[in-house]
Amino acid sequence: MPAPLIYLSHGAPPLADDARWTRELADWSATIEKPKNVLMVSAHWEDAPTTLGSTTGAPLVHDFWGFPQKYYEVTYDAPAAPDLADDVTRLLTAPGQTSSTPVHRDESRGLDHGAYVPLKEMFPDADVPVLQMSMPTLDPRGLFEIGRRLAPLRDQGTLIVGSGFTTHNLRWFNPRAGADAAPPMASAEFDHWAQEAMTAQDIDSILDFLAKAPAAREAHPRTEHFAPLFVTLGAAYASGGLDNQSVIDGFWFGLSKRSWQFN
Repeated sequence: MPAPLIYLSHGAPPLADDARWTRELADWSATIEKPKNVLMVSAHWEDAPTTLGSTTGAPLVHDFWGFPQKYYEVTYDAPAAPDLADDVTRLLTAPGQTSSTPVHRDESRGLDHGAYVPLKEMFPDADVPVLQMSMPTLDPRGLFEIGRRLAPLRDQGTLIVGSGFTTHNLRWFNPRAGADAAPPMASAEFDHWAQEAMTAQDIDSILDFLAKAPAAREAHPRTEHFAPLFVTLGAAYASGGLDNQSVIDGFWFGLSKRSWQFN
């Protein structure tokens, strides 16, 4: 059976202190057969052309500022995945495709917090090889096409993970209100629309979300946190269909943490 595909909302480093969310991620991973490896597409790495991270074990990228020291001391020593890097390169550069997708390597680039923060909760033993891949564009159809080309990885047991946030407007973040405060209306409206569109498998509307979704530009003043979903969608579309389930929902400091799985 092919590996599932997931899009998850990953949270900032303090996610590790949220007992509910960490339990939800752990419970989710317990329902997934342990993958051969993980291909991670995080909102926090945009680089063109498409670039693959370290296959030799570079240190984590602590790409955040102003947090307590304990968050900079987190480790996640997952094995590298050089064979997966070769497979990704082969699939994205194969001849006869509609457009060329060059692939670069950056052996100095470790996993960023969009990758290791959720993986540490889902695979705490750090025993699943991980490769991170950059997003070369934020164009939904461009990312969808990349996902479509990567679909064959599922058959070899690769878990493709898009890691972002279903709504992401940091102006809504209010620590004094608490993690469980009621979300802003714009966040709730966008979350509701996204779940309805995913249930209906309305791929055209999802790819055109800036024009079709309510409060889209409030929910995503910049779209990098929704963009990893398009890679997941492309892989799902090309490898069996868009049937999906919302595995995690709710809000965290006003941001929608809704996450989906495609089987």
